[in-house]
Amino acid sequence: MRIETAAIEGIVAITPPRFGDHRGYFSEVFKDAWFRENVADVTFVQDNESLSAQAGTVRGLHFQIAPFAQGKLVRCLAGRIMDVVVDIRVGSPSYGKWLSQELSPDTGKQLWIPAGFAHGFATIEPNSVISYKVTAPYSPQHDRGIAWNDPAIGIRWPFDEGDMVSSDKDKTLPRLADLPSHFSYSAQQPQD
Repeated sequence: MRIETAAIEGIVAITPPRFGDHRGYFSEVFKDAWFRENVADVTFVQDNESLSAQAGTVRGLHFQIAPFAQGKLVRCLAGRIMDVVVDIRVGSPSYGKWLSQELSPDTGKQLWIPAGFAHGFATIEPNSVISYKVTAPYSPQHDRGIAWNDPAIGIRWPFDEGDMVSSDKDKTLPRLADLPSHFSYSAQQPQD
């Protein structure tokens, strides 16, 4: 598997190798021991999947707080997305900064997002299917988020804001400046 570190500490892109012939290809997309040794020593407890029918659908920016803070390993099974992370670790040199990675089944690339980051995505193609492993189960009481269109963060989404489709919940999320401190940065913090 090929690892690419990102401009924000802790975020890692992983591209599993594919072995193909006239029938198609085979790929080991996740190996627990390899992931623990090369990326983060974490245990995944749940797999999630979502379908976004319309291009321009935005989901996020979501995260969960302790004791249900989640690390996520995200991949796109159909369609194409712009996957986005925002550093919300108070004291981090990249606090409030964002980065994006295009994910699609064509490349098989996955994105590792440890706890301490808000996560979201926008669909570039219709009928995009996203699959992600998480290190903690979903907990409605610990579910939080920040506005995907917060001008202070300045994410450059692939569609104009007026053309984006989002949930009622995501339309009411607070801006980063109004977010309580849920995560603190430590250069030695575990990546889970």
